[in-house]
Amino acid sequence: MKTDGLAPLFDDPGPFATAYVDVSRDVENPSSAADQIARAATDRLSDEGAPDALQQSIADRLTQQTGLPAPTSRCVVATENGGILLDEVTRTERTSPHGSWGPLPDLLPWIADADATVPFVLALIDHEGGDVAVHRSGVHRASTTTEAGGETMYENKVSGGGWAHLKWQHSTENVWERNAQEVAKEIRHHVTQEGIDLVLIAGEADSRSQVREALSDMLDVTIIDLEAGARNADGGDAALAEAVERTLDEVLGTRAVERNEELAERLGRDDAVATGLNDVLNAFVSGQVERLLVDPDALADVEVEPRHYPGLAFGSITDVPERLPAGPVLVAAATLTGAAIEVVPRTMQFDAPVSALLRWNAPPAEGVNP
Repeated sequence: MKTDGLAPLFDDPGPFATAYVDVSRDVENPSSAADQIARAATDRLSDEGAPDALQQSIADRLTQQTGLPAPTSRCVVATENGGILLDEVTRTERTSPHGSWGPLPDLLPWIADADATVPFVLALIDHEGGDVAVHRSGVHRASTTTEAGGETMYENKVSGGGWAHLKWQHSTENVWERNAQEVAKEIRHHVTQEGIDLVLIAGEADSRSQVREALSDMLDVTIIDLEAGARNADGGDAALAEAVERTLDEVLGTRAVERNEELAERLGRDDAVATGLNDVLNAFVSGQVERLLVDPDALADVEVEPRHYPGLAFGSITDVPERLPAGPVLVAAATLTGAAIEVVPRTMQFDAPVSALLRWNAPPAEGVNP
């Protein structure tokens, strides 16, 4: 997960109330269920000393409808001074509500779910344009769908010969090209605005080719053609869904293997890598961390003593206690130094609960294990 969108949180000095609950409304009495779940989260906030008015503000936000189908969970962060600072949904199901009140926002449970569901664009294309939808892996319904293109004045090529025929053919091909450009523009919008780096394209082969060409400058985006599925095709949904699921498995599997190979290679060379909480925190102090790899479960009961890491970034938060939970500390450090966060099981980090891929290989400062 990219963390730049979280940086404004740390302009507030805190303390922070964090609630993360399942807000799906696929039950018999959705309003009553939403109230009960919100109350469970605010009860935890109450137990930890959060002000009553702040609890009510969070409960009100959690019970607002999202308009999204199940599964949907919602993370809300608020302070007394700043009000609601974060309101984000994940297309995941939570088995128990999460709530905390403390010096730092407690975002790692939400990040773990958000990182596990990968956003992607699925475009179904033909000569008339395309349907461009934003999905998340593991969720069968799109979060948004937009129709692009649609120009049909010269939709069908005609047979014949002569100058009129050639002019008609040329005009038709221009219409197809403009429709492809409109589809590409819509895809580009989602990729740019939502930070999506995976695009799946299905439909007519020549239209797919035109769209790919229009997106050829997006070098950081993986664009994959699907042979199954066609726009407005009857009975093609099952084949398309199977092709999407298979492709996602392949892409995510490849990414995991590449990440593990990179970690192993760096460890083998002792090059631009940190493992273990102490080394990673020291690397954050010197601004070295590019990607933080973390296992939230392995850090659930681990604490950090900030005094051992002078210079560790906490933003506007000045009232830092002697001990803090490791998860919120790592998220704050990653956000304030522009590092990405990836949730990786301990077993895939060579038994380390946390690791970091570094921007450069300078030796970190001395530190003390908390």
